[in-house]
Amino acid sequence: MPAINHPLPLDFSIRLTTYYVVIDLTSNQLRQAANLKDQIAALEKQLQVLLGQNSASIKPTAKKSTMSSAGKAKIAAAQRARWAKVKGKKATAAPAKGKMSAAAKAAVSIKMKAYWAKRKAARKK
Repeated sequence: MPAINHPLPLDFSIRLTTYYVVIDLTSNQLRQAANLKDQIAALEKQLQVLLGQNSASIKPTAKKSTMSSAGKAKIAAAQRARWAKVKGKKATAAPAKGKMSAAAKAAVSIKMKAYWAKRKAARKK
């Protein structure tokens, strides 16, 4: 079995190695490997039946939290304090931009109409 040295997770290296091994096998060896895999699955089923387990009843147990509620409350209070400190130092919002007066809007509108009329006339020439 060729060894593959990659800076990848161990699981990935194993899968990659298995992939290369499968490529190097003959069709007869592949059939034997598939038969062995089926036999292993059948034996595992028999073992579960013998032990009185079925696949649905086997569930991983969730790890219980080891932190007390008082500890969680302290951490939450400290985080709220950090956020309050950050928000308190935040610079005031930029002043609102001034709005254009109606006269300024009208002046800009007249200038733009003249600009586009000039461009349109130049294109027609």
